[in-house]
Amino acid sequence: MMGSFKQRNIESGHHDLINDVAFDFYGRRLATCSSDHTVKVWDQGEDGQWHCSCKWKAHSGAVWKVTWAHPEFGQVLATCSFDRTAAVWEEIVSDASSDHHQNTWIRRAPLVDSRTSVADVRFSPRYMGLQLATVSADGVIRIYEAMDVMNLSTWSLEHELSMRCAGSCISWSPAPSGLSQLLAAGSEEQVGAANPHTGGAKVLVFEYSKGARKWSKVQNLTAITDKVHDIAFAPNMGRSFHVLGIASTAVRIVALAPPAADNGGGGGAYEVRELARLEDHRSVVWRVAWSITGTILGSSGDDGCVRLWKANYLNHWKCICKLLADNSAAADREADGAAAPNASGNALSTAKYYKLGAIKRPNEVAWH
Repeated sequence: MMGSFKQRNIESGHHDLINDVAFDFYGRRLATCSSDHTVKVWDQGEDGQWHCSCKWKAHSGAVWKVTWAHPEFGQVLATCSFDRTAAVWEEIVSDASSDHHQNTWIRRAPLVDSRTSVADVRFSPRYMGLQLATVSADGVIRIYEAMDVMNLSTWSLEHELSMRCAGSCISWSPAPSGLSQLLAAGSEEQVGAANPHTGGAKVLVFEYSKGARKWSKVQNLTAITDKVHDIAFAPNMGRSFHVLGIASTAVRIVALAPPAADNGGGGGAYEVRELARLEDHRSVVWRVAWSITGTILGSSGDDGCVRLWKANYLNHWKCICKLLADNSAAADREADGAAAPNASGNALSTAKYYKLGAIKRPNEVAWH
């Protein structure tokens, strides 16, 4: 087990479901987005407390995802929404001498190429410059690039990649020198939907060819046929292969090894090896995220727990820590496969239910 964690609650003030939470590069700022159409930015004070520094209406529909650019490009956010758009936001620092000292976020660029809900948005690794990838329910991955990093109002659509299935999530590989740049996308398309283009696979992998300067699909992960809600490449600390975490009906960890003759030019099929299938959540898994070293994977699911996973010296992945929310003792027992007996020796026959919020716009909720 790892050391203890201190839980701190933040009263978000959002009026609907919170769909995403994202820390900045240094972990000192936090962005949240909600189905109430708003985005909030939180700053951590010297006392460790979080306070909301800015709130604004970002879209005319539910905001699904929010993500930070590398701080080399300034304080920049990107969001995507049910309203079929993505947007790039930049923070403007107000004059400290003014009476109303408060930073504001300005929408620098609306990205309006999608004709359906934009499900995910992600900035590229820093060494690739300021690029942004989106994936939509129309099954198209769009990659934009800032024409001038000093003027974020102009973005060009550089690539459009067809998934041939509805997209739900996307991740860039933080590839070092020697490994090709990959882009993985997941789908929440119905399990029973027949798709001859993907073979029923819910994760597709694209590779960038430096010579041809284009992306091409190199792999369908045919072993994963359940709905995929989130994916994340692990930071590469000297590995000769990529590692991908997948949130589905369980946590899946797969390795993607390039072809033996691959010299960075791309084009060949990757060798796929499943490193772990982790079912401790015993429920749908919604998010996965890696530690900065790429050795610990965090996941969250419908069991109300956040679990941390790490491989031992035999490369077997185990849950090393489970973080519980308030009033989650019953969920904890259920996840461990045991029910607490009452005084008569029988399992507890009552359960407490807590109202967490109300769904004001049911047509903007991804049902599961």
